Amino acid sequence: MAAALRGRARPLGQEIVIVTWVVAIMAVSELARLRREQWARERAERAQAARRRADEERLRIARELHDVLAHSISVINVQAGVGLALLDSDPEQARTALTIIKAAGKEALGEVRHVLDTLRTPDEAPRAPAPGLDRLSELVEQAASAGLTVEIEGEVPKLAPGTDLAAFRIVQEALTNVVRHSGSRHARVLIDDGRGDTGGDLPGDARAGTRVDPHASTQGGTQGVLRLRIDDDGPAAGVDAGGSGNGLAGMRERAAALGGTIEAGPRADGGFRVLAVLPFRAPPEETLQIKEDR
Repeated sequence: MAAALRGRARPLGQEIVIVTWVVAIMAVSELARLRREQWARERAERAQAARRRADEERLRIARELHDVLAHSISVINVQAGVGLALLDSDPEQARTALTIIKAAGKEALGEVRHVLDTLRTPDEAPRAPAPGLDRLSELVEQAASAGLTVEIEGEVPKLAPGTDLAAFRIVQEALTNVVRHSGSRHARVLIDDGRGDTGGDLPGDARAGTRVDPHASTQGGTQGVLRLRIDDDGPAAGVDAGGSGNGLAGMRERAAALGGTIEAGPRADGGFRVLAVLPFRAPPEETLQIKEDR
C-alpha cells in the first residue's frame, strides 16, 4: 500500500514541476508581449510628438513670414501707387516713392533671411536679438512711408524676451492691417504697464478678465500685465477692417502662447481696435519659442 502511494506521489511531483514551468513560460511570454506593446506605444507617441512639433514649426514659420512680409509689401504697394500717379506730374515725389519701395524691399529681404536662418541647426543659428518694443520707432517710420501717422503713448517697460517679441509682432500686424484694410490716415498705440496714467482708459479690460496691479514688477517679474491698444480712426468699419483672419489668428496665437488675450473689433465711434493683454513674464516654455528670431 505504501509503495503504491509512493508511486503515485512521484508522478504528482512531476506534474507540479511541469505546471510550474508552463506557468513561468506563460508569464514570461505575457511580460514580453506587454513590453512589446509598451515599446510600440512609446514609438507611436514619439512619432506623434515629432509630427506635432513639425506642424507647430511650419505654423510658426508661416506666421513669422506673414508678420515680416505683410507690412513691407503693404508699404511697397502703397508707394507703387503713389509713384505711378505722380510719375508725370511730380517726378521728384515719384522718385521718393521709389526710394521708399527700395528700402522696404531691402528690409523685407533681410527679414526673410532672418526667418530662414531659424531653419539652421542651433550651432549655426544667428545670435541677433529678437525684436521688441524698443523698435517701435521703426514701425512708426514704416507706417509713415505708407501714409499712416502713428502716435505712441506710454512708456515701454522692461519685458521678458518672449513677451517683448510677441508685443512687437502684435503691434506690427495691427498697424499693417490699418494700412491694408482700414483706409485710416491716423493710428494710436497706447502702452499701459500699470505704473501710471496712460492718458486714457482701456475699454474692454473687464472682458479680458485681468486687472493691472500698479505695484507689479516691470522688471520681468511674475506679477503684472502689459496692455497694448491699437486704434485707428476709420473710416472702415466692421470685422473686415481688422484685416485677414490669418493676421488676427496669428496675434491671438502669440498672445495665447504667453497666457494672454487679444480682443479685436470695430469701435463704437468708428474705426477698429485691437487690445492685447500680455503677462510681463512669459511661461517657461517661452525659451523654446524665442528661437524664431535668434
